[in-house]
Amino acid sequence: MHIPFTKMQGAGNDFVVLDETQGRLGLSSAQYRFLADRHFGVGADQILSVRAASAPGIDFEYAIHNADGSEVEHCGNGARCFMRFVYSQGLTTLRSVRVQTMERVLQLHMQADDRVTVDMGLPVFDLAQIPFDPQGLQSEAIYTPQDIWQKWPLAQVLTAPAAIFSVAVVSMGNPHAVHLVDDVDTAPVLTAGPLVQAQPCFPNGVNVGFMQVVDRGHIRLRVFERGAGETLACGTGACAAVVAGIRLGLLDAQVDVDTHGGRLTIAWAGMGQPVLMTGPATTVFNGSITIPD
Repeated sequence: MHIPFTKMQGAGNDFVVLDETQGRLGLSSAQYRFLADRHFGVGADQILSVRAASAPGIDFEYAIHNADGSEVEHCGNGARCFMRFVYSQGLTTLRSVRVQTMERVLQLHMQADDRVTVDMGLPVFDLAQIPFDPQGLQSEAIYTPQDIWQKWPLAQVLTAPAAIFSVAVVSMGNPHAVHLVDDVDTAPVLTAGPLVQAQPCFPNGVNVGFMQVVDRGHIRLRVFERGAGETLACGTGACAAVVAGIRLGLLDAQVDVDTHGGRLTIAWAGMGQPVLMTGPATTVFNGSITIPD
């Protein structure tokens, strides 16, 4: 099968984007893995499929596959690239579109400066919906003037016997565990990330964020993603980190998030309000490739 594609990146999080508006390609998990392979394929953190809408009030459907071939619920950086793709490819003349993902409907908007704002929807805190199974764990209550929340100490993550690895858990349509660190440059992302993902309390796996609070309007962040490992940026991870920081009383309502791939701006007005993410989306090149059967 020979197919056209577009290579894109949002804050260094890179994607292969496929236009399936005229019909689905029907790719297998192995074929998605081939496309994502940086030696034998195109190379990407994730594969994004742009599909025709199947319901009234929706402009497009948006499917996301990780580099390991698994389909996932959400990708914020990918959503920004999705908006730029459909607009630049002439698939829409609208600067705001509504797209259906596996879990929710997203509102995407192209700003005048060509950055893209994504209404990421409401953060989810219900443990069963994240999903997070607290059986056998003891939560640590966190009290702030505006809120009461909790962090969860996890076992067998850090090698030092006395070390405690606590996470705040939240879903942005996909599960996240956020861990506070003093310095992201020395954080044990590559060792602790997979150990957290293997914890039985995360039945669907989890994206693990390592957050350094610089001040109330600025954080630094690294994320070890499901099915991809550490990426240069993670949009839903940035949203989850800011939401967690606000609920823990550490951050204000609008926060700049510095990742290895660039800066994202996240805004959240509090409970019952959607999270808004603004950042860049760039086309790298267009091409075509023959995919093995």
